[in-house]
Amino acid sequence: MLQKIIRTLLKYIPRPVLIRFSLMVNRVVAVFYMGNKVECPVCKHSFRKFLPYGYTKATSRKNALCPRCLSLERHRLMYLYLKEKTDFFRRDLKVLHIAPEQCFYKRFRALDNLDYTTGDLESPIADVHFDVQAIPFPEETYDVVICNHVLEHVDDDTQAMAEIYRILKPGGFAVLQVPQDSDAELTYEDPTITDPVEREKHFLQKDHVRLYGRDYAERLASVGFKVTAETYANNFPLETAQRYGLPMKEIFYLNQK
Repeated sequence: MLQKIIRTLLKYIPRPVLIRFSLMVNRVVAVFYMGNKVECPVCKHSFRKFLPYGYTKATSRKNALCPRCLSLERHRLMYLYLKEKTDFFRRDLKVLHIAPEQCFYKRFRALDNLDYTTGDLESPIADVHFDVQAIPFPEETYDVVICNHVLEHVDDDTQAMAEIYRILKPGGFAVLQVPQDSDAELTYEDPTITDPVEREKHFLQKDHVRLYGRDYAERLASVGFKVTAETYANNFPLETAQRYGLPMKEIFYLNQK
């Protein structure tokens, strides 16, 4: 029942409204999930389980959403990667966070080492509003760009990748995670599929325009990125990965300029 309610909210409530709504109710919901079976490494709180999450019945999964900070599996994976494999939390960095996730933006803004800016086309928690295909900043402005689960929404993802590469400083890096079918060799896209119902069938969500395959790293490299890819969750003992609710098959891409 709860999975169906969440799918309905995600499907029919506009994203800006959903963001504001979730910010108000998450701490209340967390009270009903108190326990110590799972732990969110982002907010450092423990629960009896995570909430279910997913836009459709096919993509819905149990034990996914943190009741406190609203992190998903991919967010917890990224947080641990940045903490363990980069100097994100230690070095003075100028950061642009596109489509900022609720579980991150207040925490990242509070870090003294970050000069932190958020951007989005329409999000109410963004500092600047723009299309990722035409980013309004000079080249070589940022040390780090974070832009997760955005490229599958834009018409010209190569242009968006090139824009992100353009505004990165030499030696900087970008985190650009996307939904991916690891069984598919090539990215699947068809611009003639415009009906929301058909897009949901083909691309997992009604506002997606493609589903990335194993060629995703090649697409990133085509605009200049040096791509490092690994299934990072496998670096943790299975018990720890399960406690954190990590996506065991997700490939994490670190893209350096």
